[in-house]
Amino acid sequence: MARGEHSPACARRWREQAGAEQWTPWQTAQAIHGCCGVSLLKGHRLARGWSARQAVQELEEMCLRQDLGEARANIDLLNAWENKRARPRPQTIDLLARLYRANAVRLGLAGDYCDDEGEARVVVLSGGEGRQPYRAEERGQGDGGSDMERRALFHHALLGSRFVMNGRLLAEVERTRQELDRTLARATVSEDQLDALDEQVLRYRREYITSAPLPMLYRLMLELCDVRALAAARQPAMAQRRLLSATVMLALLSADALMKLGDTRQAHAWYGTARTASDDMGDLRLRALVRAQQAMLPYYYGDLAETVRLAREARMLAGSAPSSPAALGAAAEARALARLGEHKAARAALAEAERIFARMPPEGHDHLAFRFSERRLQFYRIGTLIELGEEVNWTPGPSGAYTIDPVLLLLDQAAHMARGGKADDACHLAEKALLQVPPEHRTSIVLSRARAVLSEVPESRRRAAAVRRLADLLVDPLPVS
Repeated sequence: MARGEHSPACARRWREQAGAEQWTPWQTAQAIHGCCGVSLLKGHRLARGWSARQAVQELEEMCLRQDLGEARANIDLLNAWENKRARPRPQTIDLLARLYRANAVRLGLAGDYCDDEGEARVVVLSGGEGRQPYRAEERGQGDGGSDMERRALFHHALLGSRFVMNGRLLAEVERTRQELDRTLARATVSEDQLDALDEQVLRYRREYITSAPLPMLYRLMLELCDVRALAAARQPAMAQRRLLSATVMLALLSADALMKLGDTRQAHAWYGTARTASDDMGDLRLRALVRAQQAMLPYYYGDLAETVRLAREARMLAGSAPSSPAALGAAAEARALARLGEHKAARAALAEAERIFARMPPEGHDHLAFRFSERRLQFYRIGTLIELGEEVNWTPGPSGAYTIDPVLLLLDQAAHMARGGKADDACHLAEKALLQVPPEHRTSIVLSRARAVLSEVPESRRRAAAVRRLADLLVDPLPVS
């Protein structure tokens, strides 16, 4: 085990969760890679529960079975590849890709290739159709990540016909956050620039509700590059506060998009950036908003106690005045408590959310990210009542409106039906929910909730037609953004 890596027990817990929620090996490898501090290549091995010896044996047996020639691998070489002390040859990368049923990008082995004549490096930005190589001289030879190069990458991604999860681009998302954190530690801008920035942030919050998360993430990165440039020097106090406020909102949008895409490690880090900016600003309501929004990450990815803790922290920071963060904190707490089986406390928290909302002054811009509107209250109310086991009669809005929220509610409802013994009805409902989601919104958060429905179906019902249809849809889901 290399320095900084988690113990094997951590990977084992991820495998157990993956088995319970029927994740793909790739999703399991991503989770282990993001949490345990291991390379993607090692994440694939740990996702299968193999020791290094077993992996080498599996590789040799595959080569023999498929007549692929000699594997030329041993435990020492595999450890060197996994810990990035050495790089396998292209032929070996192909064999590893076959073994793990992945491509070089997903193995963390897509890289820069240079021939003996020193020809310019070609960096593959994405696998599959429409991939576009960038030569090194097009993206700079120095630090490998200047703002101009990064903006070109995100512009290229936005102009493409398809959006794919891409290792290089997601690495630049992480680099943007790190540089933003450094800028916050340092920190002249005109009033007009600040007004334009406020308007742009408001537009992002409005468009985010119906936008696909991956292209929106790339747009947010472009905007954050501009914000960082404005904040490169310390500003007068009022200007600094406005820049911090914009940073908080853009970082929260980025974190939420990454949460929908299933990248929990980067989502957690971006929530941390939002906390840094809001704490520096000192606005208690904004600090409360960050905690309330962050509470949804552990809710959807397995730590309900942490959701309750963050929601209560948000309510404490928000104080007694009625506000969106206070209402959201109470509603998030209610939903988590209901799922934990603490029904009395859940009803009390839901009633508190409704009381806070009733006292909130009209704020305008109802359809705005992070604004606790009547629609958001209804979403949390229905979600809580479903977890409480109550009959809920509701109809999702028109197709295309608030795309993910109603689908998540339908999938929660389906999971509750499955727990109640209505496996066929549950799978019909989950299938209907999945098929109504546009492909660009069919992200990890949606698929993981659908797999949770299947996990509630007893073994004796797994051969039913409705169950098989849902399972088939999840084995080979339609394209995800």
